Amino acid sequence: MTKLMPLRDIPQENLFKKGDVFVLFGELFGRGYVNGLIDEARAAGMTIVGITVGRRDDENKLRALTDEELVEAEANLGGRIINVPMMAGFDLDAPEGQSNPTELLAGMTIKNWQEEKLDWAQIERCREVGVKRFKDSLTQVIAELEGMIPDGANAYFAHTMAGGIPKVKVFLAIANRIYKGRDKRFMSSRALLDSDLGKLILMNFDEVTANTFQYLMEGTAALRERLQKSGGQVRYSAYGYHGTEILIQGEYQWQTYTSYTQGYAKMRLERAAEEAWAKGVKATVFNCPEIRTNSSDIFVGVELSLFPLLTALKQEGGAAWADAQWDSCRELLEEGTSLEDLLQRIEEYNATGVITNFRNFEAWPMDNTPELADVMVGTSGDITAMHKERNALVTDTLSALVLEGTGPLMFREMSNPTAPVLWLNHDIIAKQLNLMHN
Repeated sequence: MTKLMPLRDIPQENLFKKGDVFVLFGELFGRGYVNGLIDEARAAGMTIVGITVGRRDDENKLRALTDEELVEAEANLGGRIINVPMMAGFDLDAPEGQSNPTELLAGMTIKNWQEEKLDWAQIERCREVGVKRFKDSLTQVIAELEGMIPDGANAYFAHTMAGGIPKVKVFLAIANRIYKGRDKRFMSSRALLDSDLGKLILMNFDEVTANTFQYLMEGTAALRERLQKSGGQVRYSAYGYHGTEILIQGEYQWQTYTSYTQGYAKMRLERAAEEAWAKGVKATVFNCPEIRTNSSDIFVGVELSLFPLLTALKQEGGAAWADAQWDSCRELLEEGTSLEDLLQRIEEYNATGVITNFRNFEAWPMDNTPELADVMVGTSGDITAMHKERNALVTDTLSALVLEGTGPLMFREMSNPTAPVLWLNHDIIAKQLNLMHN
């Protein structure tokens, strides 16, 4: 278990400049955490380079981007994309003429999935094919990067790969019960983890979220050595999640969303950074706060940890700008509902015995329980109902603020990183935001 190590002070250094290269290791879709890093890299005058996960053809074969798709992707990134498909995971890989893991799952239904068994020898053959495919593509990408990063330049590799859920219908039904279900519709997350389906998902999570970070650092060893010998420096960052310290009863306390199935892969990601760090490679996983995104919306209740950021903004030196954030959030609530009432409801939620029992850092990630689901999912619904519209929530505003605050913190910290794993909690996010706007 990684020791909880929050970043407490705003980093001041800035290593990167014009002529240095920022490499996004993961394709940019929409707006997410990495946009803040890209903004910082662009402001520093760095050259922006990205990759693509590729696309699937009508027969599910992985392909590079078409000319039209490449133009659109490069416009979205604001830089050049190396057009070699870098799809991570092995759920759609298999030896020629054999079934891939997704096809092996096709017969699972909501009635039989817990009893269905997988052919693990075949799964391993598929994994080997997927890893070889990924590493072969990585070799091509690095060969192109060699010609794009000159001697003496600094390079920043930002790893953003995550996920890995096979696209099978049965999982959506299972996920709705595990992450949204209450009473008779509740399902134990442990039931999933103990099943063959769950074990496969965890394997693919590891491959996508964590192992790709290790492959990146190993694959760029010669490039890293060349740059360092010529006076440059190389940095690697990745996005983790391992709970967040938020204000509870006036103190910053660690808490977490439960059940975070991807947590096992995130801990593996942390270990990859720690192992690299021990070998002298400057690699850091930043455990970032809970936010609302299109992909996180299945995790009902994950957004509840966001609300205390409003209080943190005021506590960490907030002035007129912090007051303006409160006012904009007030405007989103139903008439007759005060923001103070909402925040009091969150305080009461965090003081509930059921919830306090899950503030156990050493036991992370814990399994869900019927009692947890009842309180968490119920509170989430009640809080959402306090808004004028379901598509305009306070947590949308707060998520955007978290994204804005993490970029500068990560970018500056990687100039002279202090540890292989760091937590960006609500205190440092609030300090950074107030510094930017006051």
